[in-house]
Amino acid sequence: MKVGLIGYGKAGSAVAQVLSEDPRYALQWIATRSGKPVSVELGGASIPVTALSQDSLPAWLDQHPVDALVDFSNAASAAIYGEEVKRRGLTLVTAISSYDDDQLARIRALGAHAKVLCSPNITVGINFLIMAARLLREIAPFADVEILEQHFRDKPEVSGTAKKIAESLDVGGDKITSMRLGGIVGHHEVIFGFPYQTVRLIHDSIKREAFGTGAAFALNELRNCPNGFYTFDDVLMKRVRAQILAGGAH
Repeated sequence: MKVGLIGYGKAGSAVAQVLSEDPRYALQWIATRSGKPVSVELGGASIPVTALSQDSLPAWLDQHPVDALVDFSNAASAAIYGEEVKRRGLTLVTAISSYDDDQLARIRALGAHAKVLCSPNITVGINFLIMAARLLREIAPFADVEILEQHFRDKPEVSGTAKKIAESLDVGGDKITSMRLGGIVGHHEVIFGFPYQTVRLIHDSIKREAFGTGAAFALNELRNCPNGFYTFDDVLMKRVRAQILAGGAH
């Protein structure tokens, strides 16, 4: 599968490294706001870098066609590449945590024309945590719930993943505690308080390459999906159901 990567910041550069090493994918190019650097050396190859521009992107895609886009830039980028995703039927994996309601609606609408997966945190582990937390919440709706998120010092907003956890557990944002500390990539913890016991579900992102393995997983799962809008939960649950059915057959 030929892939174009949007964004080359701290997360994007880690994702590029993972995709360049994965034999299932061929990273064709990277798009940044500035178009710099001119190229990036990854996996023994020189990957060209282009400026992300609505005017130049169609011609760039004609010259450098891809099967899929992976977006680790910012919420505004979707307005630049959205029409090309729709027109060309490109698979899209976006890991942006700061879409507003209108932007998210436009991303959802692309699912009528392409395979689109949107997840504010695309690590496999955090999405498994959310699935487990939802199950425990259903089993014990009376339990107290608190959510702790810790991130690197310069992250300004409340974690989009923490907000997603709160929403999935039907608790308010007042149940989220945020901490900003040097040396932390990302930490999410869901604490359930029962009479006589507590349960803590914890996920730590040790290196940003975890985002790359999540994106690679998402791309692979979308291969077998029809056009539509998907969350990471959707593709993860599809895999879990298949595993349960396979187990039941023995």
